[in-house]
Amino acid sequence: MTFEDIIALMRAGSEKMTFADRLKFDCGTDGVILLSPDGVSQDDTDADCTIKITTENLGKLLKGKLNPMTGVMMGKLKVSGNPAVALKLADVLKR
Repeated sequence: MTFEDIIALMRAGSEKMTFADRLKFDCGTDGVILLSPDGVSQDDTDADCTIKITTENLGKLLKGKLNPMTGVMMGKLKVSGNPAVALKLADVLKR
């Protein structure tokens, strides 16, 4: 799954998401994806929580092939900022 595929997938599912916080996925040189109450964007602005993750692992996370907690423990993703926001993401992904 490419970075562009991931953005398209998130945008397509954004109407189903109720996300009140600002969560940023930092995929390094591929770019960033910001989930906010305004929707999905590639704005590299401040967020309540930032998740550093590779594009490959973000694709796995969205497909349900990478458990968020396992990903943190294995070092496949790193959370900075408010971890409670990242926990809300797990609830959104379950839907």
